[in-house]
This record gives sequence, structure tokens and C-alpha cells, in this order.
Amino acid sequence: MIEVRPFNSLGAADHGWLDAHHHFSFADYHDPARTNWGRLRVWNDDVIAPRSGFPPHPHRDMEIITYVRTGAITHKDSLGNEGRTGAGDVQVMSAGTGIVHSEFNLEDEATTLFQIWILPDHRGEAPGWGARPFPRDDRAGRFVTLASGVAGDEDALPIRADARVLGASVKAGNSVTYETGRGRHVYLVSAKGRIRVDDVEAQPRDGVAITGLDSFTVTAIEDAELVLVDAA
Repeated sequence: MIEVRPFNSLGAADHGWLDAHHHFSFADYHDPARTNWGRLRVWNDDVIAPRSGFPPHPHRDMEIITYVRTGAITHKDSLGNEGRTGAGDVQVMSAGTGIVHSEFNLEDEATTLFQIWILPDHRGEAPGWGARPFPRDDRAGRFVTLASGVAGDEDALPIRADARVLGASVKAGNSVTYETGRGRHVYLVSAKGRIRVDDVEAQPRDGVAITGLDSFTVTAIEDAELVLVDAA
């Protein structure tokens, strides 16, 4: 099954400093047909105005992955971690038993990002945070694992869930194939560029929910930047 969820059908909230679109039920947006996709619980498409951001707030028992599309986000938390994550790079926060954090766009331009929440395999573990660069050139024409809780993905940022987050950059006219399993839940978004998943076309920032397939092929109709979650 390949189901396209058009960007204009997503939940939306414009707070002035934050223009958010929700692929799944979140905050004041609730759609009983879109509460999760396997262990994938949240996929928010956020635009954060310059010199603004999320003040300190708590989380627990959630794996939170931030993929920065443009601009940068600066993180601080109650464990003493602090870091700036720029465009194309990724940060991961394991909320565990509890963590308080803030996320601010300290730049003079808007920051755009995907914030992805995945349910952990186990509750009550110690919290943690990490970030690292992932040069876009390294994922040209292929999927690269950015964050993972799957054995064998040691080069990725670790998460505590049976899931992986991947990225790929694909030139117009080229294709990439991803092998998954029929029991997996795959969610794919093209941050930019029109794509075709097998024989189904999707626009930039549409969600593509995939299940029941052993593999599928993504063809870039335009130069595309892909982000994919493969979860139990």
C-alpha cells in the first residue's frame, strides 16, 4: 500500500513565530485516522521565524529527531548539552525519564525543519542528546541512515527504538530503491522536489505512507531531498 497524504490536508497551526504543519495528530489537531504510523508518532513540518523558538519545556519517554532543512536550530537542555544543528544535519534527543530543553532559531533567516517523534522500545531509560553533520553530497543517489536503533547502523546517531531515519538526495530523472519488510511502516517526505514512488506521484512536503511492500523505488521528477522513517 502506498498512500499519499497531501501537504494541504495536514493539520496546521500558525503561531506567528512558528508555522507548523502536522502529519499526525498533535496539540490541538486531532484526526483519528492519523494518530501514528507504527512506532512513528509525530512528523511536524515547522517554519521558525528568525530570533525565535521553543522556550524550555519537558519531555519524557520519546525519541525526538530533528532534521534541519534550511537555517539552523540551537539546542539547550537540563543535562547541560548545547549545540547548533545546521541545514542538512540531524540531532537526536532521547527523553527517557525526563528532560527539559529549548530549541531556538538564533539566525537572521527563517529555519525550516522536520521534527520526528518515535515511540521508544522501553520506557524509563536515562535521557540523552546528540548531533552530527551529514553532508548532503554523501547521500547523493542513495539512502544514508541518519539515526537508528537497528543493529548494524553504528555510523548513525543512536535512538532507542526499532526504527531508522534515512536521507537521500536524488537528481531529476534518477531513482533510488529502498528494501524494507512487509511488517514495517515506512513514511517518506520529499523536503523539496516532486517524486514518484513506484507509480504514485507526490508533491514536495506531501507524506507518503507505505506498508506491505518488500521494496519500492523513488524516482525524482525534480531534484529531490528525501527523508524516510522505517519503523516497526
